[in-house]
Amino acid sequence: MPQPLMGMDLAELREAAGPLQPPYRARQLYEALYRGRARDLARISTLPADLRQELASRYAVGLPEIATIYESSDGTRRYLLRLSDGRTVETVLMPEGERDTLCISSQVGCPVNCRFCMTALLGLERNLTAGEIVGQVLLAAPEKELGRLNIVMMGQGEPLLNLPHVLKATRILLDPAGFGLSPRRITVSTAGIVPQIAELGRAPVRPKLAVSLNASTEEMRRELMPITRKYHLKDLMEACKAYPLRPWEKLTFEYVLLREVNDTDADARRVVKLLANLNAKVNLIALNPGPEIPFETPDPGRVAGFQAIVRRSLPCFIRKPRGLDIYAACGQLKRAVTQIG
Repeated sequence: MPQPLMGMDLAELREAAGPLQPPYRARQLYEALYRGRARDLARISTLPADLRQELASRYAVGLPEIATIYESSDGTRRYLLRLSDGRTVETVLMPEGERDTLCISSQVGCPVNCRFCMTALLGLERNLTAGEIVGQVLLAAPEKELGRLNIVMMGQGEPLLNLPHVLKATRILLDPAGFGLSPRRITVSTAGIVPQIAELGRAPVRPKLAVSLNASTEEMRRELMPITRKYHLKDLMEACKAYPLRPWEKLTFEYVLLREVNDTDADARRVVKLLANLNAKVNLIALNPGPEIPFETPDPGRVAGFQAIVRRSLPCFIRKPRGLDIYAACGQLKRAVTQIG
């Protein structure tokens, strides 16, 4: 099977081009793959024909295949992508006025058994490569100016458990010769893998960090997110306090509200206390329903009441659900093919 070029950095592409090629050929190949969105090596006209033929004999572009596209009544698109080994993964495009958001996956399935998330029911199949992560952007991002695109690694998987490939993909996405995105436009979301939070903070090129909190006490978080049995809430808060924010940056905390479970006024006050010494903002997500999920969505008034308490002390926003009718909303990615209702 030909080796994929997608996900290779400039040094790796120099090696692929071979020692007889001048260095600028690797740069041309790099720009064609990422900025030019090349789908076929034979059509990269900036490269000489003999080099294209040589590359095609040993390599392939290596993009995932679009198996199915599901379209929501609100304009959201859910892409089911087939990988080279036959496994599938999901990517969601959410258009919104002048700016689109692309939610991409970092693993096939997910090893973090959050009880309110449909993706957790899949378990983990494997990590995605940097090329498979970048390939989602190439396939699903609109052709319009990429500077208007927000990318969130909040699809299938726990990104910090695949950190080397996530960081490599981020470097390609931020490279001016590649996609040229701003670091303000890429966010990675974690359930709270404490050692990797510190490792992410040391990376010279990195996305923004979002943390899935979802509970105001250790006991409740352990019940909802078993990962807390290994990485305690206290340790997570210490890691967040030590995280080196850039001058323009805030930590984002995501909080999925479950009816009569973690949505009380007391919970809201405890969230404020937990985050009191952090430069942070909070995104509230009313549970997006799905089969086999043993929780209910709180009423809008309860969500608004929770927000009112938190935003007395911290910026707090309610995330509008997108793509509910095609299982594309947060926590719903499970390769479902039927529509709700």
